[in-house]
Amino acid sequence: MSELNEQTAQMEDQETSTGTGEDKAEPEKAETNQAESPANKASEETGDDQDAPEEEKTDGQPEGSEAPEGKADSVKTAEQQKKEDDEKYMRLMAEFQNYKKRVAKEKQDIQSFANEKIITELLEVLDNFERSLEHSSDADENYVKGMEMIFQQLKTAMEKAGLKEIQALGEDFDPAVHNAVMQEESDELESGKVSKVLQKGYKLNDKVIRAAMVAVAK
Repeated sequence: MSELNEQTAQMEDQETSTGTGEDKAEPEKAETNQAESPANKASEETGDDQDAPEEEKTDGQPEGSEAPEGKADSVKTAEQQKKEDDEKYMRLMAEFQNYKKRVAKEKQDIQSFANEKIITELLEVLDNFERSLEHSSDADENYVKGMEMIFQQLKTAMEKAGLKEIQALGEDFDPAVHNAVMQEESDELESGKVSKVLQKGYKLNDKVIRAAMVAVAK
């Protein structure tokens, strides 16, 4: 009996010691959890704070980058349009200036050569007057004088309209204003010189309307 009682007492002592150890471990674990929880909480809060600026930066970056690009494209387009408008304006001004010059020249040509047809036809009248006066030695003196006056009046009026006689006798032959119809021997003139004028030539405002018909010295 005594041995049984001693075993029972020992078992009770062991149970008591085991319970006491577990009770001590649980407060230590609780204290550890309490110590760790503020640190964990602080780290979680720090992690949340770090993530938040990244999200704000990510959200704000497209807005900051897209706006300048759109503005730059708008400015570039406006500059290109202005350059194209300036070039178009310069081309139009150049074309307009050329048009004005062309119209002015055409107007001047019309004024200068408006009488070309009638002047050309009157050249035959002028030629006939000259031939008549060359063979008027046997005619009445007063008659010849009157014919000379009419001839000078007609010639003066034609000269005022721009008519000018082409110089030929004794000049170097010029195919631009002389029409050579024959060659002849000449002791007075060098070869290539105009030795005789068969029909006078004329210009109207520096335009040849009739070349001089001439003979050229050999």
